[in-house]
Amino acid sequence: MDIDALQKRLQPLFPGLMGVQLTELAADRVVATLRVRPDLCTAGGILHGGAHMAFADTLGAIGTLLNLPEGKRTTTTDSSTKFIGGAKVDTVVTGESVALHRGRTTMVWQTSIRNGEGKLCSVVTQTQLVLD
Repeated sequence: MDIDALQKRLQPLFPGLMGVQLTELAADRVVATLRVRPDLCTAGGILHGGAHMAFADTLGAIGTLLNLPEGKRTTTTDSSTKFIGGAKVDTVVTGESVALHRGRTTMVWQTSIRNGEGKLCSVVTQTQLVLD
């Protein structure tokens, strides 16, 4: 699946509502950007923790989707987030999700989200279950 087709598939869903923009797709790596809008922020004008988690969850799910055998689907079973720094409103964050494990029944992805200055904001590790 190419970036344009996948981006079109995301548009009517929650990732499209958030503004996730895919920039790179590979079997072991997914990269995307997200504009930090006021409606995605805390009262302090910093990207909300839930937005970090949803952004990362999307990238790990896409990575799994790219590796699924025909007729399979996926769901997240576990996610752990470490918040390290903030991303200010009206900036762009970049998420890079890399495969730590691509197995037959589970896949594990780790997503690093960096602010516009390249500083690490969060690290999310998630497990995706492969379903029939």
